[in-house]
Amino acid sequence: MPDVTITAARPDQLDAAAAVLAEGFRDDPVMLGFVPRGRRRHARLVDLFAAMMRSIPAGRRAVDVAVTDDDGDVVGAAVWEAPRTRPSSSLRLPVSFAELGQLPRYLRALGLGGLVSAARHQATLAAPRPRLPHWYLGEIAVGDAARGLGVGTSLIEHRLTAIDETGAAAYLESSTERNRALYRRLGFVELGPIGGLPGATPAAMWRPATTWPGSTSQRSGTVAAPTPS
Repeated sequence: MPDVTITAARPDQLDAAAAVLAEGFRDDPVMLGFVPRGRRRHARLVDLFAAMMRSIPAGRRAVDVAVTDDDGDVVGAAVWEAPRTRPSSSLRLPVSFAELGQLPRYLRALGLGGLVSAARHQATLAAPRPRLPHWYLGEIAVGDAARGLGVGTSLIEHRLTAIDETGAAAYLESSTERNRALYRRLGFVELGPIGGLPGATPAAMWRPATTWPGSTSQRSGTVAAPTPS
């Protein structure tokens, strides 16, 4: 595996990022509920992730990609939303102007019934989201060829460094203990399980407005869990 560089995605790299996310989430039990296995499943997942990224207004969207130094291939991607007053979620019905523009892609990916399921999924995920302003990690995935090489960790650390420079908090959901162990090492704490989702019970995880080891400022004591919205 060649060396990789973590950088902000250019607009022309979003489709490549969507393909990596589709690869990474192909066996995800929640995604299987929206997009069942079938001949066009990969293409439908690519459409879904491309629509989801472009549905986030450009001023709040932060897509980081891991790019190979030798040929520029995108081998990892992380999709973040910048802080906002009211929480949102990565899977949601199109309601804003940006989202309305992605409606054809959403329909290709999910169909009408899948959109209804996605709306229910969004409502379930949004319920425990803290009211405090925070960065939200919606999706992260690494391509098959780059797995196990620390690319995912590098993607997260890249964005957390920038988040710490602004003194902001961060939030995510994690469905596996392996991933939760990584997030705990990076300063996240579990707020509790999120029930009501088909095939998975992810944990809500919160990282207070602080720093991870290696930053210039220091963690300040114990922080109480934030209040859900």
